[in-house]
Amino acid sequence: MVLRSFLTLLLLCVFFVSSAQKYSKIGKHDFNFDWKFKLLERSGTPVKIEDTDWKDINLPHDWSVGFSFDPKGEGATGYLPGGIGIYKKDFLLNIDDSKTTYVLFDGVYNNSKVYLNDQLLGTHPYGYSPFYFDITKRLRDNGELNTIKVEVDHSRFVDSRWYTGSGIYRNVKLIHKNNLHIPVWGVFVTTPEISKDNAKAHIKTTIKNNNISEQDFDLQIQIYDDENTSVSEYSKKYKVKASQKIDVENILNIPKPFLWSITSPRMYTAIITIAQEGKLIDKNDVRFGVRSIKFDADKGFFLNDISTAIKGVCLHHDAGLVGAAVPKDVWRRRLQKLKDAGCNAIRIAHNPGSQEFLDLCDEMGFLVQDEFFDEWDNPKDKRLNTNEKSVDDVTRGYTQHFQKWAERDLKNTMLAHRNHPSIFQWSIGNEIEWTYPRNADATGFFNNMNWNGNYFWEEPPHTIDQIKEKLETLPKGKYDIGETAKKLAKWTREMDTTRYITANCILPSASHLSGYADALDVIGYSYRRILYDYGHKNYPEKPIMGTENLVQWHEWKAVEERPFISGTFLWTGIDYMGESNDQWPRKATPSGMLDVAGFEKPSYHMMKTLWNEEPHIYATTQTLDKSIYIEEKNTGLAVEKVKDAWKKALWVWHDVNDHWNYEEKDKVVVEVYSNCNEIELCLNGESLGIKRLKDFEDRIYKWIVPYTKGELKIVGLNNGEVEEIRTIHTSGKAEHIKITTDKIKLKADGYNTAHVVAQLVDKHGIPVTTSDEEVIFTVEGEAKILGVDNGWASNVQDYQSNKIVTHKGRCLLLLQSKTKKADVTIKATSKNLTGNTIRITIE
Repeated sequence: MVLRSFLTLLLLCVFFVSSAQKYSKIGKHDFNFDWKFKLLERSGTPVKIEDTDWKDINLPHDWSVGFSFDPKGEGATGYLPGGIGIYKKDFLLNIDDSKTTYVLFDGVYNNSKVYLNDQLLGTHPYGYSPFYFDITKRLRDNGELNTIKVEVDHSRFVDSRWYTGSGIYRNVKLIHKNNLHIPVWGVFVTTPEISKDNAKAHIKTTIKNNNISEQDFDLQIQIYDDENTSVSEYSKKYKVKASQKIDVENILNIPKPFLWSITSPRMYTAIITIAQEGKLIDKNDVRFGVRSIKFDADKGFFLNDISTAIKGVCLHHDAGLVGAAVPKDVWRRRLQKLKDAGCNAIRIAHNPGSQEFLDLCDEMGFLVQDEFFDEWDNPKDKRLNTNEKSVDDVTRGYTQHFQKWAERDLKNTMLAHRNHPSIFQWSIGNEIEWTYPRNADATGFFNNMNWNGNYFWEEPPHTIDQIKEKLETLPKGKYDIGETAKKLAKWTREMDTTRYITANCILPSASHLSGYADALDVIGYSYRRILYDYGHKNYPEKPIMGTENLVQWHEWKAVEERPFISGTFLWTGIDYMGESNDQWPRKATPSGMLDVAGFEKPSYHMMKTLWNEEPHIYATTQTLDKSIYIEEKNTGLAVEKVKDAWKKALWVWHDVNDHWNYEEKDKVVVEVYSNCNEIELCLNGESLGIKRLKDFEDRIYKWIVPYTKGELKIVGLNNGEVEEIRTIHTSGKAEHIKITTDKIKLKADGYNTAHVVAQLVDKHGIPVTTSDEEVIFTVEGEAKILGVDNGWASNVQDYQSNKIVTHKGRCLLLLQSKTKKADVTIKATSKNLTGNTIRITIE
């Protein structure tokens, strides 16, 4: 019996060792697969014993999004819990005196502790900055399993003003090198001189020698274009002393370079190798772009010496049903939609982005403002967004760690991100002025700083001299905003002087005088377009742009009229979870051009007409009584109930529909958003007249139409020529579920993701947006259901499910490949309806 038990135990040990992943090959390894996870505590409540068994997972992983929305939870972080969780992974890699091994985390939220074989490697509080550990000396010998464990403490689950997610929500890499090697983030490529005939690539390489003797080596650099043609090369012998590192700087010429731009984001690859006696010792591939950037205080922004308006949006890091653990394909779909609307820039709010996200921005041609912090010395109120009004344990955020960790987090982020050509600005902070109360007091607004007051639409009551005097006499507190800004800017310039330092300033009239703006190369105004002329007049040497503005025409109009304003970042490109304190069941902020499922909203189409030359038409409808208009008695035209209200329109677009289904003879306002000079509206073949864009200051064509079912046809004309036609048909009763997918083939890599959209349609195939059904998805084959969503900000149905009630007759299923080839079939049904079947091949 004892022998049998021993043999069983031995066989189990052999099985676990043989099934563990092996990482003996030199290079960078995907370390995302075959982890185990256990949740210990859920937002302060211990988890039941039976729920604490280890679960098999792959990374990235966000445990919060897997729970149900809770009305008793916190709206600031989306009514989803935090807690305490543990991750672990077994792997095979033996100690080798000639090798060095690192583990690299792109992001863990948050307060993480990392152990290898029960020995603490280190801690990392910030949830957004990348970090790594040298694990060489903690590896086991003699073929024994190594176990890495990561403890994540997100028990302070209201530590942010938006949904953060919980866990190892970004990628992890294991990097195995020879002792003579280029360490993590050890290459920096810049292009300081560019002409049509030549570009100089400045390549700074760090070489580290972990051997006990001095090492001679050959450093070789080859640069390849995007067609894999070698365009430049370099080779030279160097030496580095034992247990030392050196920085080597080289300049390579790239003849007749192609430039990275928003319309042609072409890139080069620098392959840097270390060789000894002809043997390859280390190899690093670094992608980079050749491009120039310039801000001019009078003329705006120039990319590659071409005047370029920054048509930007702000984005938080969640993506609806997947939470913070966003597959690359999900970001790709969302970014492509924004690109199609004319967007050319992203402000990552309010934290550093992931490597995958930045890779996509490089490849797709987006400029990026990479933001470091939302808090500095003093905390924000996570529920109310201003300076902190109340103190409780669950809202303690990054301020707790700022003094000790800020420099390390800032510099790690820059080291990891500095080769991305998309990044053109480093932002040191977001609306920080709230947390230094004297800045608000100095402006003279006092208690009138709200959307109903005059703060956002008028210049400050105090003169510049009065603000300056107040800043000199009001108590400073323990920390000074100007001094901290200068410290952060200094650290940033120590790492990179090729990009511009900026910040999103909510009180620019004070920040220009507090020392804050002095630390910046470009000052960003947050919701203060009214101060563009004030700022340019009084501080003519400082470039100004909008860094957080409303998704409204009046914001872009202010940019178009001022060549000295470089552009804007609108709040937001996509709806995001959180910032919904006491708003149940609204768990997301509906300020985006796309909703949380990535479906287009009316504001998307308005911005598309402003940011594109290509003709575009989008029509909406609403009954007159529910609209923002009244019928003018003398003319019968639709005019605003509140005159010029469009000039102060805020985050959420006014209530409109995208259907033609009303009661007979209802008076319906038809709105048309278009960049065509003229629009003709027809109902059932009868023209209701041609109107001109120049007659609508708000850029919204409007008709009041007595409802009759049938077809609305919108014809766009430029100079009398038809450019675009859009139709809207009255729909009948929903009789079918039509499902479509953005991909019919997926790679069997465990990452590739398909978006399956289900739309209710009538017997003629016309979309039905006036009724809803609970749709049940059935998936057969080797694929993972990531979840379902309908895009509505107030949808609080479970994400991780295969069924959901539609919103406006529509919903989304996210499907991810596994690592096996398979044929997958997807069906959608409801209690009353059936749908078509689609097939996806995983290969």
